[in-house]
Amino acid sequence: MAVLRVLSAGAAQAVCEEVIAGFERDTGHRVEAAYGAVGAMKARLAGGEACDLIILSAQLIQDLVSVGMVVISSVSDIGKVGTGVAVRAGTPLPEVRNREALRANILAAKVIVCPDPATATAGKIVMRLMERLGVASQVEDRMQFFPNGNAAMHWLAASSGHFEMGITQNTEILPVPGVAYVGPLPEEFQMKTVYTAAVTARAEQPQLAADFLRRLTAPAFRPQLLAAGYEFDA
Repeated sequence: MAVLRVLSAGAAQAVCEEVIAGFERDTGHRVEAAYGAVGAMKARLAGGEACDLIILSAQLIQDLVSVGMVVISSVSDIGKVGTGVAVRAGTPLPEVRNREALRANILAAKVIVCPDPATATAGKIVMRLMERLGVASQVEDRMQFFPNGNAAMHWLAASSGHFEMGITQNTEILPVPGVAYVGPLPEEFQMKTVYTAAVTARAEQPQLAADFLRRLTAPAFRPQLLAAGYEFDA
């Protein structure tokens, strides 16, 4: 039995886990997957960690292409992901569909959770949102950063406070039980991210990695990607 090693952006965790279940059942091989902020995953690969397949934002995959760390012919887009707002399930849903309402509800929030902007795409988007709304200094002491959106959403699901809000990528909100998806950020604040996968140049299991990648990007798997929050151009 071989082991396929995957490093993945947290935004792809839910769909990766679906693919892993079928892959292990069909092939008899095992998958070891780690999930986190894209910057952290890229750093782990660059630091020499064993990895056969890596899933990051498209820009970071291109950075790896430029230094020969992934197989260029294997590079495949998974889909595009927007950023949204979440609250704990069972609590009132704030209005977030326009600038004024979103700003007011962010200012009213007691806690705002999101991925760490130092390493995570969604965290950078959230901080840019706060700056554009002119509230960055007002909410600074109420923001809590997590290694990725999945961790932020699990904290939110387990919380018990009032007026707590989470902002991260839609694919890190929709699969998490115990949180409610309020809606996407208004279009003027969206910075949709394309997620891309590639077989690494040092892969010990390149054929298994290619098989996993085919399953993840197959037309038959697109309904699962859509359900998880991925978007595709018409």
